Amino acid sequence: MTTPNAIEKRMGLLAWAMLIALSILWGGSFFFSEVALRALPPFTVVFLRVALGAMVLWVVFLASVPKTERQGLPWKDFMIMGLLNNAIPFSLLVWGQTQISASLASIINATKPFFTVLVAHFLLADERMSKAKVLGVSAGFAGIVVLMGPGALGGGDVGLAGQIACIGAGVSYALAATFGRRFAKVTPLATATGQVTCSSLLLLPLVCLVDQPWTLSVPGWDVIGSVIGVAAGSTALAYILYFRILQVAGATNVALVTFLVPVSAIVLGTLVLAEVLLPEHFAGMALIAVGLAIIDGRIWDRLRPARKPD
Repeated sequence: MTTPNAIEKRMGLLAWAMLIALSILWGGSFFFSEVALRALPPFTVVFLRVALGAMVLWVVFLASVPKTERQGLPWKDFMIMGLLNNAIPFSLLVWGQTQISASLASIINATKPFFTVLVAHFLLADERMSKAKVLGVSAGFAGIVVLMGPGALGGGDVGLAGQIACIGAGVSYALAATFGRRFAKVTPLATATGQVTCSSLLLLPLVCLVDQPWTLSVPGWDVIGSVIGVAAGSTALAYILYFRILQVAGATNVALVTFLVPVSAIVLGTLVLAEVLLPEHFAGMALIAVGLAIIDGRIWDRLRPARKPD
């Protein structure tokens, strides 16, 4: 998690183009999953996403990483990262989409920075919450309450289980972000390849036991295309693009993608899937956006009065 005082690199036209492309790829993951779920069960969708994505990443990894840097990789840590950053959250999000729309799932997914701030506060001595972060987290959780609405407390049929599953994914992402600090000396591409590979291995026995994919009918081309899209585009290419933006624009700027992903998912869900969001969903999204802006720090930093020199 970056701080307001972090040094910001200038965002050029190319960096902005890559950032928007990344938001479309990650926003598209909700769209692709929604289409794939028409013919495939959740665990199968998730397994195909990480397994096919791992294949693409391995091709890039072997072609671009020298042999000397392939030695001594922390596979035990990759296994934990694959569980926290891929297997658990992907499964919760995709299952959640069997209960709620892709658009709503993407909005709830945008809350993961709030959980990251909370987890880091309790687990990392150097990541204590500032007043600004407390305010941002408060706004974010207010957004969650508005999203879920009063019907959730009354036990109404509002997709509560799906919303809770998506919130659980945010908690898992937060734990992964904290655990991921130990990969500072590992190349980003190796980390991405290792964790996606391990998540594939973790999900394989589960998908065989629960979904038994060999018993499923052959899906249509729309489902096959969506699986390829979420694996090659929203997973493999997205990771490569993310780390490229991180290199040229810095962590503070790449964090802006959190604001853009729900927009991409909502546009795709509305135009292609004919999904409809309710007024409380837009209100909740607005509160989440305010919270993200405060945690991001740049707007907050500019609003504070300049400190006079001693």
